[in-house]
Amino acid sequence: GNRFGADRPKQFVEVGGRPIFLYLLDAIEKLGDLVDGIVVVSHQDWIDYIHSTIKDDYKKVLSVTAGGDCRSKSVYNGLKELRKFASDDDIVLIHDATHPHLDGAKIPALIDKINEFSAATLVSSVYDTCYLKDENGLIASVVDRTRLAVGASPEGFKMGVIFPIYDNASEEELEKMTSAGAIWRESGGEMGTVASDLLNLKITYQGDMELYKLLYKDYYQKG
Repeated sequence: GNRFGADRPKQFVEVGGRPIFLYLLDAIEKLGDLVDGIVVVSHQDWIDYIHSTIKDDYKKVLSVTAGGDCRSKSVYNGLKELRKFASDDDIVLIHDATHPHLDGAKIPALIDKINEFSAATLVSSVYDTCYLKDENGLIASVVDRTRLAVGASPEGFKMGVIFPIYDNASEEELEKMTSAGAIWRESGGEMGTVASDLLNLKITYQGDMELYKLLYKDYYQKG
């Protein structure tokens, strides 16, 4: 959250009188029987705040656990907590709260893909011309955009294939990891894709939050 520049982590910034992470929990709860339970991963200092905010309103929340000092360590901590509830054949969906939205209509197709390949992710298509730059920042070539996709949340895996990757990784490897999908591909695993029709907004800077404020009620809550 350093790039965001607020006095609190961006997922706790209020929009419409509510912290934005609640809108994501709302969307997950609306998935009904597709999701059995939720493990919330948070900075240690904000766990009490989360408990006091969600109270007993979110029946699918199994626990709130502390994250790590980087994204991958937080994912690992979440997986370790979820391991108490999930078997190897269960599906885990990993969703970053910086994407405070969920394309709920595409989750059934995502689950089908995970069952087919053991791993899959929602993606957004690329519509603009894409270039590959050289070391001097000059255009080196045009990339075939029909083969490009932008990763969207959530990514999903069979617990039995993704947990061992994190569990066997060293501290250094965890610090270098980006997304779970990236480390899964580095391990040689196949990963299916499901195209999302929803704008893949990620809140990184203040301008992103301003856009979300304009879109959350009439766009994302209907998505």
